Amino acid sequence: MFRGVQHINMDAKGRLAMPTRQREPLRALCEGQVVATIDTQVTCLAIYPLPVWEVIEKEIQDLPSLNPAVKRFQRLVLGYATDLELDSSGRLLLPQSLRDYAQLDKSVVLIGQGNKLELWSESLWLAERDQALRDSGPDAVLPAELMSLKL
Repeated sequence: MFRGVQHINMDAKGRLAMPTRQREPLRALCEGQVVATIDTQVTCLAIYPLPVWEVIEKEIQDLPSLNPAVKRFQRLVLGYATDLELDSSGRLLLPQSLRDYAQLDKSVVLIGQGNKLELWSESLWLAERDQALRDSGPDAVLPAELMSLKL
């Protein structure tokens, strides 16, 4: 559903115009209602259409919270989860806490990830992309899960 890499600008108030390529599916799928939260493995935000998030949220809540690692994960991902809605101009207003976590400033990058979008600081995204390209060079050992793909 969500594909591509798009460089966009965010204003000083934390508003970003969702590109048309992403805006139209979001309006059709969830009437522009999304949930943004932090990614605990990398410094970016994950943006889910509300119906997709509701399934994930239930799965996270059903994890065994007596496990300290699970509890930490729940606190972060569920604690930062924020309901957002595209305004009439197709913009999202990101709260300061999410912008701070992801180190977002004016230049941001929206990355389609199938059922969700990732929002990155442009500088962090470029560093991540460059490292991923170095790590996946001709001598890289691919995980077994990737070896079965027919590209």
